[in-house]
Amino acid sequence: MPRATIKSKQTRSAARSGSSAAAAIGSSPSSQAPSAPSYPNTGLYAELHLHLGGAILPNILYHHMQRDQHALLKRFPTFDRFERFFTRRRTDLADYLKMHKLVESLQRPAEEHLFYYVTRLVRGAYLFDNLAYMELRHTPYNRTDPDLDQPRRIDQMRSIVELIAAAAMSQTRYPLVLRQILCMHTELPFEVNQAIVRLAAAPELRNFICAVDLAGPNHLYRSRIDQWVRLFRLARSLGLRTTAHLYETETGCEPKLLPYLDRIGHGVQIPLRHRKLLASVARRGQCLELCPTTYLRTGTLKDYTDLRDVFKACDDAGVDVSICTDNAGLHNMRLPAEMENLLVRDVINVDQLARYLKASFKHAFAWSGPMPEPLRRLTLPS
Repeated sequence: MPRATIKSKQTRSAARSGSSAAAAIGSSPSSQAPSAPSYPNTGLYAELHLHLGGAILPNILYHHMQRDQHALLKRFPTFDRFERFFTRRRTDLADYLKMHKLVESLQRPAEEHLFYYVTRLVRGAYLFDNLAYMELRHTPYNRTDPDLDQPRRIDQMRSIVELIAAAAMSQTRYPLVLRQILCMHTELPFEVNQAIVRLAAAPELRNFICAVDLAGPNHLYRSRIDQWVRLFRLARSLGLRTTAHLYETETGCEPKLLPYLDRIGHGVQIPLRHRKLLASVARRGQCLELCPTTYLRTGTLKDYTDLRDVFKACDDAGVDVSICTDNAGLHNMRLPAEMENLLVRDVINVDQLARYLKASFKHAFAWSGPMPEPLRRLTLPS
């Protein structure tokens, strides 16, 4: 069966932007990825945990809804009303994840919407977040055409990756390094998740994809734990880097997966309730991707100050930490503000912050250049 390709020349947003990158990447299955961009000399932060489904700020979403006269405008006739709904605190992780499905629906069909959203994301990340590096994670299957059968949707995933890459590459005025992490999902069948791993390992996409992840409702992990182990073993055998949403909630604590990970997505439950594991985490050189605001929005923590003991426990055990946003748009919380919240509440001090910023670049899957100059100066002795 031929690959179901999303042709970028049909992408309205790409055409409006005058982009030729999307057409060049997605023109044929045999097209070769261009060389990776050079490392920028500016930028202070590396964002290691950011979901495409939650990264887009509510004003960007609403503006695009207005352009398309989306049906949701009947429910949210004003931006303020939409913003209050979109960024409110959720009852638990399951309720929180419903917002990802909402955004995924707004980002389909991909050829009409994804280019616009990713270009705006890159622009904002460079201008307002001061990012030098971003890992953007998503489940490509969830952005394919839901009216197609499973084999054709699997074939279409490559075009989703190519379209996101083309959008990022088109933003030459904003030179941050962006790579994609492809997420397996607990609600998807084994065959689809296996296809996601194999797509991530495709040699012609090596300049766009840096790792695989496991996301989705945590309560579905245990019943399929042997499948997840098998898939992470496959990823490792294909030379892929790995991370997973693990130890985020009490139902997502699966020690069998820890040996197969380079980093741990969240992992907050380890310093909270499973501190005996910190020594093995440190021994493996794994980094925790901590996302402070997420734990307030999902009910894991009641206040930012609850994180003081989390950071201290990691520091005492020699476990590296990267501070991330997870869903900057869904939280209405950019990465610099995430850092500021921790500083002004005396959760961490400046020396700790500098250490965590260095850890972000150290553990970034696709950053092999020197430390950015702004960060190098921050870590100099005072």
